[in-house]
Amino acid sequence: MAASEAAVLSSSSLEIDTASISETAETTSAMAVTSVAAAIAAAAAARTGAEARVSKAALAAKLLSLSGVFAVRKPKGPTSAELLNRLKEKLLAEAEMPSPEWTKRKKQTLKIGHGGTLDSAAQGVLVVGIGRGTKMLTSMLSGSKRYIAIGELGKATDTLDSTGKITEEKPYDKITQEDIEGILQKFTGNIMQVPPLYSALKKDGQRLSTLMKRGEVVEAKPARPVTVYNISLQKFQPPFFTLDVECGGGFYIRSLVSDIGKELSSCASVLELTRTKQGPFTLEEHALPEDKWTIDGIAQCLEHCSSLLPAELTLKKSKPEGSCEQVLSCEYITLNETQGDDDGCKTL
Repeated sequence: MAASEAAVLSSSSLEIDTASISETAETTSAMAVTSVAAAIAAAAAARTGAEARVSKAALAAKLLSLSGVFAVRKPKGPTSAELLNRLKEKLLAEAEMPSPEWTKRKKQTLKIGHGGTLDSAAQGVLVVGIGRGTKMLTSMLSGSKRYIAIGELGKATDTLDSTGKITEEKPYDKITQEDIEGILQKFTGNIMQVPPLYSALKKDGQRLSTLMKRGEVVEAKPARPVTVYNISLQKFQPPFFTLDVECGGGFYIRSLVSDIGKELSSCASVLELTRTKQGPFTLEEHALPEDKWTIDGIAQCLEHCSSLLPAELTLKKSKPEGSCEQVLSCEYITLNETQGDDDGCKTL
């Protein structure tokens, strides 16, 4: 009896030990699998991080290598300089430049600028140069531009457009479509034009518009020669009239509309202004909307737009402007402010 009980106890003990060993083996195996999985995950994360860094570095290098001239679509509201800053910020954010790890590296300046300023209330084509393309912007100033302008008869403002204070009101009810069409020839060809007081032209190093806003007395600049290639009346619905104007550099649409009002023994100001063309760039075909302001989008646009430029302006292929390890340093440089509000050349 005692021997039988001892045998049973021994058998039970053996079963418990075997189960314990089995559980220990399973736990060890699970821990090994978990460890391997963690190692694989860590390796994958490291690989992903490395790939992301390479990807961003490649984008940075691509951004620094962009050179040429293209066009963007400017909306009403921001100034041309503000829009250029917005473009610059989007490109920097996409490439994550400058990044902290680059602070001790050699600096490289990315130049980006616009040629031919649009008033904040205006919209349409804004020509942009990037990289060595900024050197081509001055030539864009002297090229032809085309505008659609809506003028309002019977109302004059201090800025010559709808953003200013009303300075004069005159009747316009007797003005006909034939009257407007009859005087347009006087504003065609090589003519003399007095620039607006609210403009980017300078006196003693300061913009006339800045002096005017301070309430300082500013004398009008003398009339200067400008060129109008073509002008036509598109629509007349009193007090509003719509003009299609093709002109050269330094021409002010605001002055044109004001002068037309005076010629009609009334007054007038610009209600809306859209630049539909500058040089070879048109609003419908070439102006890049903001949702396409990406490094790849601009690269494709530059490639497409290069065929629009004269041979002497096209950029020759050059050596890479530096590795992706170079820092971006942005500068604001005024290249030319001798033109008017509608004509300025700036680089960032």
